[in-house]
Amino acid sequence: MKKLLLAVAVSTVAAGSVNAATVYEKDGFTYKLNGDFQVQFRQATGIDERAEVEFDDLELKNYVAYDLGNDLTAFGRLDFGFKDAAEDDENGSNLEEAFVGLKYGVTSFSFGKQNFATDEFGIEEAIEVEDIDEDRFDGFKTDGDDTIRVDIELDNVYIAASHEMDARDDNDGIDGEFYDLFVATELAGLELAAAFQQYNPVEIDDSVSTWGLSAAYDFGVVKLAADYSVSDWSKDKDQITGEWAEEDMTQYNVAAVFAVASTTDVAVGMGNKDSDADRYDDITEWYANVTYKFPEAKNVSVFAEIAQSDVENEAGDDADMGFLAGMRVKF
Repeated sequence: MKKLLLAVAVSTVAAGSVNAATVYEKDGFTYKLNGDFQVQFRQATGIDERAEVEFDDLELKNYVAYDLGNDLTAFGRLDFGFKDAAEDDENGSNLEEAFVGLKYGVTSFSFGKQNFATDEFGIEEAIEVEDIDEDRFDGFKTDGDDTIRVDIELDNVYIAASHEMDARDDNDGIDGEFYDLFVATELAGLELAAAFQQYNPVEIDDSVSTWGLSAAYDFGVVKLAADYSVSDWSKDKDQITGEWAEEDMTQYNVAAVFAVASTTDVAVGMGNKDSDADRYDDITEWYANVTYKFPEAKNVSVFAEIAQSDVENEAGDDADMGFLAGMRVKF
């Protein structure tokens, strides 16, 4: 799975990425660097879409740490993304994460620009999604630049909690503060996770709650996973009254990954998003993809995907099927 609940979550904050290359290590100081470069030919699902070269990930991630003794470690991360620059965006370079922290034993504390705890949630296996979000947390906000976060790494339980002190409008119309919690565990090969987010908007008195549950199990030949998430408010305003909507919006994802060879995985899945509000359509999107990792270097892969959704335009025309093919190099 793209999000093995424990393995991925534990490696992202205080330990550096599991794929990172150790550039320098001496006298208790460690510097790691990892990159993720993905370029693809893609035609998105939709009406009269055109094929183009798309830059999904062009990232460089820097991790530094000092051993302070007595099981105490100071660490920091500085991550940059360049996909907007590759698309000729005038302000293309993007600082994605910038935070510092301390780790003592199984607990780490960090603050700065980073992901919320609920960013760890989700089982969706699509290379790209077009018409629905990965989950209801992704439908709101899962990162900030005034974020305090605590991560606890136990033997088979992972806990993350975060607080965004002051989210400001960043072109998505979201202002306020966020409280997030994520918990994952593994029981006899069954991975279970739960997540909760409370969003306190600036412009209304009521808070917005989002929660989700997920499960995944590896049968050896096939990995099966599902998640369900629901939020009790939409971030869009009613086009008629101008008031913020208060209807529940739900989403579920199911996915299966087949290990057809030691180098090749095939994934199929679908997601559905629905709302109590009449103005929001019930949208279903499905996908199928194949990924080949070169046996000489598993961090080099090629992939292809097809996807379709039941979205219609105002004239009632059905969306055309989308497809993509690309290559990924990471370290």
